[in-house]
Amino acid sequence: MCSHNKNVDDQIKRAAHAIDKADAVLIAAGAGIGVDSGLPDYRGTKGFWNSYQGIGKSSQSFIELSNVGQFDDNPQLAWAFYGQQLNQYRAAVPHVGFSHLLEISKEKTQDYFVLTSNVDGQFQKAG
Repeated sequence: MCSHNKNVDDQIKRAAHAIDKADAVLIAAGAGIGVDSGLPDYRGTKGFWNSYQGIGKSSQSFIELSNVGQFDDNPQLAWAFYGQQLNQYRAAVPHVGFSHLLEISKEKTQDYFVLTSNVDGQFQKAG
């Protein structure tokens, strides 16, 4: 085994040990955690920035489309844009990693917390 892999393995073992010994858990997560559930992230090559089909039919950028002012300027487009995202969120099934995080968290003597800017509902669906 190369020394780089051994260092990574050692770091993973130390992290697992620290989590095992912790009284509580704080999970900090962004859009990337939902990718394995089939959700696009926001800025990736296949993210929401590029996935909205209406962008091709509009002269507006994703940033312009995602502006709340669209509800005044073009409500049909705004509702279609946000509706597509909502439908993707509702259809997504949390991947097994969410269950693993919940298992680890429930084993703690104290509480667990999730800190996220995600609005996809994956943590709620996973319990």
